[in-house]
Amino acid sequence: MKIAITGKGGVGKTTLAGMLARAFAADGRRVLAIDADPDANLASALGVPAEEGARLTPISKMKELAKERTGAGDGQGSLFRLNPTVSDLPERYGIEHKGVRLLQMGTVEQGGSGCVCPEHTIVKRLMKHLLLERDDVVIMDMEAGIEHLGRGTAESVDALVIVVEPGQRSMQTARQINALAGDIGIKNIFLVGSKIRDDADCRFISAAMPPVSLLGFISLSEEIRAADRDGESPFDGGGKARSEALKIKDILTSQLGRSGPAHEVGSNR
Repeated sequence: MKIAITGKGGVGKTTLAGMLARAFAADGRRVLAIDADPDANLASALGVPAEEGARLTPISKMKELAKERTGAGDGQGSLFRLNPTVSDLPERYGIEHKGVRLLQMGTVEQGGSGCVCPEHTIVKRLMKHLLLERDDVVIMDMEAGIEHLGRGTAESVDALVIVVEPGQRSMQTARQINALAGDIGIKNIFLVGSKIRDDADCRFISAAMPPVSLLGFISLSEEIRAADRDGESPFDGGGKARSEALKIKDILTSQLGRSGPAHEVGSNR
């Protein structure tokens, strides 16, 4: 099962990604969490201690590794392999916490449109490996877009989950992501409402973006704020946030288990 999670910055997508990864791991599944957001903080949302998270290096920053795997020489215009070996990278460069292996992708700064460098090549190849060639549950915390996905891998994403908060700007971003995802062939697109205060927030989100299937809601809570402040995962608190995440995980699993397109599931609040 391959799940990509995206949304406007600050809506709580990383919190959801961390809790879903922990929820699948609690079921005994082998889980690989991919931090594909340049503002990388999935480690904290998973509950990884700060000193452990500091050991992570984004794959995109490993210039020597990229040169070694692609056979690239020094200087611009050198030839290199476009299909490097990457199958060992999650185990070599990821860290494990409570049943979840975490890997940071990072971003590649390119000096012009159309530029392809060894670092870009290895990130692209690794993403394809994770989506096409591994049996893990893969949870990807994306940036506010789907730049890490292309037509060659999009069909292997079982679900794109767009996280929104009750506000027009968040919904506008969600509509743009929904359109882009459809353009590259992602079939199962879902919505999760975050930072929910009351039933009015639920109704706003439910009405704002049909016909995207709504998986459920994550409440705005002191529990989540405290976990973020303390560098812990809300999943470890055992409270309402954990319960809501488990419901979303169960509905998502049920939806993906159905044949044909997903159906509207409404509120689980």
